[in-house]
Amino acid sequence: MLVDTLIHARWIIPVEPESVTYEHHSLAIHAGKIIDLLPTETALKIYTATTTENLANHALLPGLINCHTHSAMTLLRGVADDLALMDWLQNHIWPLEQKWMSPEFVKDGTDIAIAEMLLGGTTCFNDMYFFPDITAQQAIEHGIRAKVGLIVIDFPSAWAQDSEEYISKGLALQAQLHHSTLCSTAFAPHAPYTVSDEPLKKIKALADELELPIHMHIHETAFEVSQAQAQSGVRPLQRLAELDLINSSLIAVHMTQLNTDEINLLAESGAHIVHCPESNLKLASGFCPVAQCLAAGINVALGTDGAASNNDLDMFGEMRTAALLAKGVSGDASAVPAMTALKMATINGAKALGLDDITGSLTVGKAADVIAINLSALETQPLYSPISQIVYAASRQQVSDVWVAGKHLVKNRQLTGIDLAVLKEKALQWQARLSE
Repeated sequence: MLVDTLIHARWIIPVEPESVTYEHHSLAIHAGKIIDLLPTETALKIYTATTTENLANHALLPGLINCHTHSAMTLLRGVADDLALMDWLQNHIWPLEQKWMSPEFVKDGTDIAIAEMLLGGTTCFNDMYFFPDITAQQAIEHGIRAKVGLIVIDFPSAWAQDSEEYISKGLALQAQLHHSTLCSTAFAPHAPYTVSDEPLKKIKALADELELPIHMHIHETAFEVSQAQAQSGVRPLQRLAELDLINSSLIAVHMTQLNTDEINLLAESGAHIVHCPESNLKLASGFCPVAQCLAAGINVALGTDGAASNNDLDMFGEMRTAALLAKGVSGDASAVPAMTALKMATINGAKALGLDDITGSLTVGKAADVIAINLSALETQPLYSPISQIVYAASRQQVSDVWVAGKHLVKNRQLTGIDLAVLKEKALQWQARLSE
């Protein structure tokens, strides 16, 4: 049988079923989908391929899913480091965005982010930023999978003047992307402290009608929670619960300030959490109680946040940090083992985004979103457990190849459709402009 692509690998880690590693197996890919996963010896007898890849020192994984990004903020990488969140936002990031925000800013910043993510093994990202139409356009152009946030905020910006215009423009983009196979949408109200009740009520009704998730920063810092209590008498999650927003459509980002009742509420509702460990650490925002959340049955995914507060889009770093931080915070060395961290970066992210029937595991019938990691480097030798080595020892520089929907976007560490020299020149131009 002739297929488009046949990949022979030393190891295949499908993620589903959990904790399984297949040795000397192959993936057969046709029309953008995985049609078989089988021993290489058998694959050689059954299939011929237009393209064959022999990866004798590599592990194949599902592509990583970065469940919380502000992709265009790559242009603000390192512009205001070592500051508390509100100082960072109010005195540095928001003024720069107010001055420079434009379609050009978002296009160039998103292109840089997509290149960085692809080279690091990320095949899908969940974004929240201004000009989401530009983000979607660039994701589709470069062939990466994306969930683009229909941002809503009470304040005017270059994208929209008020919550009504944000929602109107978001609905237009949702209609435009309705039939896209790579790019879909989520409502993205920024945070409880920047979006008032009436827009949130409208978003809830529209999300139910259109069956869209709601992606939102929640309980990011102790200050956010205490300020809300001082102003309204209730914690932000309680307010959102009263607005009927705590449900299986909610993608709650950061969640560093959670009590036991709130964890139980999230578990019972089926809401999802996106943990951004490195950004939270850098901004001293607090610690998401990941071990408790997982034990309660909450689906926890991983995100990098924006490159302005991380300062990279490295999901390998997030996996390692998430696993180590959970152990330190819980006092339990068995908390968030390697396989759990890998699930948080793959299938859990797909579940949070409502894409687990499409991506997140190397399962027959799903899209061929696949990455290859070269484990022959000294840093990952000797190798007793590929899963542990990938989480605790491997780096994104060991990602050799990336496919999204069967399209080979990174081959032997080289982007096949993006000119890095052009992106570097644009980064330098923006550095000069933002430094004025």
